[in-house]
Amino acid sequence: MIRTLLAEDMHLVRGAIVALLAYEEDIEIVAEVDRGDRVAAAVAASQADVAVLDVALPGKDGLEAAGELHERHPGCGVLILTGVGTPGLLRRALDVHVRGFMAKDAPPHQLADAIRRVARGERVIDSELAIAAMRPEDPPLTARELDVIGAAAGGAPVSEIAASLFLSEGTVRNYLCRSTAKLGARSRIDAIRIARESGWI
Repeated sequence: MIRTLLAEDMHLVRGAIVALLAYEEDIEIVAEVDRGDRVAAAVAASQADVAVLDVALPGKDGLEAAGELHERHPGCGVLILTGVGTPGLLRRALDVHVRGFMAKDAPPHQLADAIRRVARGERVIDSELAIAAMRPEDPPLTARELDVIGAAAGGAPVSEIAASLFLSEGTVRNYLCRSTAKLGARSRIDAIRIARESGWI
């Protein structure tokens, strides 16, 4: 059996993946978590062979969690699920020794096959995501907006961002609001996630 951990913060999606993989005779879900900062401990406790991680997790994103796993549990292969393939995201995945990188909307049999291949030590990269990642992508944000989003990604409050970038707090708020609107994001946190996944920050 391939002992598998699943990290996904959207409960319906996680439940659907678990239900689909239940039909696979050689794959067993031994742990489920909804935060990236719980992945390493869950792998240690469950002795998982493969960790399937959503790229956008609270606490630590999937790639940060993958990097931690590589350091603490290198025997556990990591398969990243993402909805967006960008050069920056794929580079970050390869930098933290991720073995698999595939679309969240892939057919169930492809996910099961990817888990098996990752468990064997093979590298699995979804071809459509790889092609998308090779296309250059220019951010819709200005350099200053990227500066502000990047500072916000580090968790700094508006007052700190303003001081570090020599801007007024009102200007920082305006940049954050404008960036969120330009990216079609639901919130500032969502805008930061999009910018990170796109490799812009």
